[in-house]
Amino acid sequence: MSATVSMRDALYEAPGPKTRKRVLVGTAISLVLLALGIAFVIRQFYINDQLNPKYWSFFGRWTTWRFLLKGLWGTIKVAATAGVIAMALGLLLMLGRISPNKLLSSACHVITEIFRSLPSLLLIYFFFLVIPKYGIRMPSFWMITIPVSLAASGVLAEVFRAGVNAVPKGQVEAAMSLGMTHGKITRKIVLPQALKIVIPSLVSQLVVVVKDTTVAYVVSYPDLMQNARVLISNYDALVSMYFVVAIIYIAINYATNQFSVYLAHRMGTQVVSRMDENPV
Repeated sequence: MSATVSMRDALYEAPGPKTRKRVLVGTAISLVLLALGIAFVIRQFYINDQLNPKYWSFFGRWTTWRFLLKGLWGTIKVAATAGVIAMALGLLLMLGRISPNKLLSSACHVITEIFRSLPSLLLIYFFFLVIPKYGIRMPSFWMITIPVSLAASGVLAEVFRAGVNAVPKGQVEAAMSLGMTHGKITRKIVLPQALKIVIPSLVSQLVVVVKDTTVAYVVSYPDLMQNARVLISNYDALVSMYFVVAIIYIAINYATNQFSVYLAHRMGTQVVSRMDENPV
């Protein structure tokens, strides 16, 4: 049974006794500084009267959590839909980019770079302010979902391409020597292996999609942040509300990252994080 070698173990030697001692000391100092930082934040909360029960007591009501959970469900719907669209579009862009057709490859390359470069907020404003001027009306759900998925598709296209480039070239050459076409090689040999390699990375990229949904307030879509803003207005509890919402987002993104690590271990693959610049 072969052991899975981590990226750290592959790049660096195992630390010696002196290095381990330095790491231990550095960790202890970091923990002390972290504790001091937390104490400072709590002190500032106290000085500015942010620990007053009136800013926290409403979290003991079911109506507050029901409203937040409703917003969380809205966030999950947008993130899940945008993730599916981004994966499908990213896969198509990758297939176009590795196509032997130079025109198609160049077009997909340009589109990928555009989507990778444009911030999702700019795309949201485009769908919110520009598209309606041409008579195209759409629900707020799609005005946030489509821009987020377009922005993510450019990144996912490169993740897919990295997986394709991770497939041993010898397999492609052997298939070509047997007379297989480029399309059949891609469909039957390259893609199945590439998808297995990049699935953990695709899951981890959902963290970015979830974070991009936080700007849904621009189109007044009732997601977690929008509902939190409503509660802030009702209870005048900006710090406490944003603190709780931050904890919720941290929990969601941490769970997503841990799931991607779990998939990587289950499938015996490493999370793809560097993009090969040479397409198949």
